[in-house]
Amino acid sequence: MNRSATPRFPAFLHGGDYNPEQWLKYPEILEKDVELMREAKVNCVSLGIFSWAFLEPEEGVYDFAWMDRVIERLWSAGIHVDLATPSGARPAWLAEKYPEVLRVDDRFHRQHFGGRHNHCPSSPVYQEKVRAIDTALARRYAHHPAVILWHISNEFSGDCRCPLCQDRFRAWLQDRYGSLEALNDHWWTGFWSMRYTSWSQVEPPSHRGQNANPAIWVDWRRFSTWQCRSFIEMEKAALHAVNPDIPVTANLMHRFWDYDYFELAKPLDVVSWDSYPAWGMGDDLREASEHAMTHDLMRSLKDRPFLLMESTPSQVNWHDVNKLKKPGMHLLSSMLALGQGSQSVMYFQWRKGRGGAEMFHGAVVGHDGTADTRTFRQVRQVGDALERLAPLYGAEKAPARVCILYDWNNLWALDYAQMGRRGDMRYTETVNEHYRALWKLGVNMDFRDCESFADDGRYQLVIAPMLFMTRAGIEEKLRAFVARGGTLLMTAPAGTIGEDGLAHLGQTPHGLTDVLGIRALELDALTDTQENRLIWADGPHRLLRLCELIQAEGAQVLGTYGEDFYAGSPCLTRHDFGKGQAYYLAAQTEEAFLTALYRRLVESLAIPRALPGELPDGVAAQERGGAVFLQNYAPQARQAAVPGAWQDLLTGDVWQDRVELEPLGIRVLVRK
Repeated sequence: MNRSATPRFPAFLHGGDYNPEQWLKYPEILEKDVELMREAKVNCVSLGIFSWAFLEPEEGVYDFAWMDRVIERLWSAGIHVDLATPSGARPAWLAEKYPEVLRVDDRFHRQHFGGRHNHCPSSPVYQEKVRAIDTALARRYAHHPAVILWHISNEFSGDCRCPLCQDRFRAWLQDRYGSLEALNDHWWTGFWSMRYTSWSQVEPPSHRGQNANPAIWVDWRRFSTWQCRSFIEMEKAALHAVNPDIPVTANLMHRFWDYDYFELAKPLDVVSWDSYPAWGMGDDLREASEHAMTHDLMRSLKDRPFLLMESTPSQVNWHDVNKLKKPGMHLLSSMLALGQGSQSVMYFQWRKGRGGAEMFHGAVVGHDGTADTRTFRQVRQVGDALERLAPLYGAEKAPARVCILYDWNNLWALDYAQMGRRGDMRYTETVNEHYRALWKLGVNMDFRDCESFADDGRYQLVIAPMLFMTRAGIEEKLRAFVARGGTLLMTAPAGTIGEDGLAHLGQTPHGLTDVLGIRALELDALTDTQENRLIWADGPHRLLRLCELIQAEGAQVLGTYGEDFYAGSPCLTRHDFGKGQAYYLAAQTEEAFLTALYRRLVESLAIPRALPGELPDGVAAQERGGAVFLQNYAPQARQAAVPGAWQDLLTGDVWQDRVELEPLGIRVLVRK
């Protein structure tokens, strides 16, 4: 089934952010850019992301003439447009005339004009001005054949604590809790005499005031997510009021903390995101797994193909050390996105600017303005590859039989919890460690949070790393999953607090002790220089960061602690429940253990893999539409076993039982 992210142009998108407003005094640049885009096999560009000052140079006065010329010239060359709303960076006249549109920071200071993403989402003036320019853009371009996608704002982030947002926060809390008494109960305000007697006393948490109550901080993150989602819904409504047929996206980010992306994705028609791996800084296979995880997460947000909206064709300018991509890495990293389900390879940016914060950020076209560069040739190579892989456009990854729970509410709760390794619980890192072990085995995976997970029969294995906060009835969902015959693997600390942030009373993991056959007792934190050992059938393995003391109550003990006063006590258990089984891992482990454990589970459950057998070090294999994306992240050539006859869609080469991979090489293989 073809579920295109861009139905007006159902093809792999290749292009990137284009900022012609920076070059209006250089009319020859536009003509040259179009020539170069055709040479690089670019078929789509993102326009208008930061163009507000040019589109509306003074209040209520619009200038679309330059945008008209750009879109018409692009369209005459067969280049489509992902048209952005400019709300991510307001013009100076707006900030000067209406200072309320500027944010108030966490020390309650009003920001000044400059930068981007410092608008107040609650400001009626800002909302009015955004709706006005969005409507004007839609009326002018929503029916233009070049426009295939709306791009709302850019990389939403941050909070505002102005009086308007404070009032909105109080209203949100009243709607959530109903009464001040209920709020006090949920926030446990009897501690430190923090009890509220009037709604006017409630302020957002900050470093100047209320900063020690984790429940308040988590609710602030939920509110900020709701604020951002409401803003997206407002912009989408303005655009779709003119033409509801063009899908809407907003570019999300890697390892983003501020907002719950499962919530933000709900009003979006298409999920897109910006991927900037730090290649060449260490273990590239590990870096690949990190971004593969986010690719899978973005695909999972709506169970639909996603778009790689930004990537660098060469290097970024905002790392402490800005490395160039080595030869081969640009094609390899682009194919990583495609193998995980992307329907695009897009870049930031098309042409380097002459000044500003990103004048040295990588671009397809450098300051020399020519095609005679290594970067340009590598981009053209990706364009060629996307044309060859066109038959895979409508193909999606095979249905995943493995699900990993990743929950933003849980992330916030762990980060705010004053326990264990306070402020350093490393939830996302832990999730990626489990993901990486399965990704290296070529296993397809979905992500769900506590709300979106459902026991609908599609999964054989569910993994719940560090599910500290349980919410949305996840205990009952996991219980039903195991009882039906599923395999569950949970890790410590699990089921400790509820959605309101209050500790569960009674045994933990809450609601699952009988399913797991264990109960948790205490949590020990290790320093970076301390380790423990897991003793199990495969031999000893290093334990790091967190070790939970548990008591087996019916579970089979598979592994025990090897050190400290809890040596010999359970660390890894397995328990039969209903028709299924539940594993509990009480500590954080080294990668080798997880690889060994998941290899056993994948084999015993007969979970499909992209390729059977072992892959060489540095090599990964992912499946999409029956094609195997075989990737070599090692700096040396590798040879991989591929039983049977295969053809490489990129080169046409035929391979029998084995395939050669160059350093940083990629093969897209289909069975002959």
